[in-house]
Amino acid sequence: MSPILHALEHEQASFSQMERKLAERILSSPGEVVHMGITELAEQCGISPATITRFCKVLHFKGFPDFKVKLAAELAHSDASPQEGGSSYQDIVAGNPLSVIVEAMQANHLTSIRDTTSLLDLERLQSAIDLLCNARRVDLYGMATSSIVAQDFYQKLIRIGVNCTAFADSHMQITSASSLSKGDVAFAVSYSGETPETIDALACAGASGASTISLTSYGSSTLATLAGIPLFSSSLEQGMRRGDMASRIAQLHIIDILFTGMVSTRFGDFIPKLEQSYLNVQHYRHKRGGQS
Repeated sequence: MSPILHALEHEQASFSQMERKLAERILSSPGEVVHMGITELAEQCGISPATITRFCKVLHFKGFPDFKVKLAAELAHSDASPQEGGSSYQDIVAGNPLSVIVEAMQANHLTSIRDTTSLLDLERLQSAIDLLCNARRVDLYGMATSSIVAQDFYQKLIRIGVNCTAFADSHMQITSASSLSKGDVAFAVSYSGETPETIDALACAGASGASTISLTSYGSSTLATLAGIPLFSSSLEQGMRRGDMASRIAQLHIIDILFTGMVSTRFGDFIPKLEQSYLNVQHYRHKRGGQS
């Protein structure tokens, strides 16, 4: 199942009665829906075109045409890659041979990256890159596994001279967010989009005047709704035994895209700093290489 259809199925309970009718129609025949006009779909569901537009925007699409384009792309990819197992993730199984585990991890990670790429909105990505390139300061927020993703972004940004902080402690996140202002950027990571500490930190940053970016699993969530620019990774990984493996890879995939986009945009500024940080690490590491 595609990330979009998975999100519709997973979130049906939270929809209004009219939204649920629309979701059920899409889930029953997604291939038909991508070829429909908004008026035709509205008539079939017994709802107004405005309801469809609002529904699409709740799911962070620009409108119904944008929704159809992205859903059609996911369906086309799923049909073209049946040998890859579609968007199915393999869970941890007792007694699996190591060879099967290796293949399962590869399949999970490749599927996660592919599903995440299908959800990317290039305009949003470019807006996020522009904000990050020109920020006076960048705050990075994340708890637990998401903190690891935030720390990965931190070590990349610090190498190119970006003034940034990344705190795993929720109190320090609020403290840092309180000192942000216009021209600063707060970037919050939460797979669920419902981590209270991360929501509080981003809300505080926004109230302080900073621009806000979120990275969550695809779907409607408090954090994504709160952010000025919501970014999404695949939402298909489920199950407590997986340890957020594929979801972490998906989030790191977006972090790498953002970082590469930043360096490409300000190549003349960032590449010399990246090279100098590498040379300094090499120099001081080798300088003390013979000492215990």
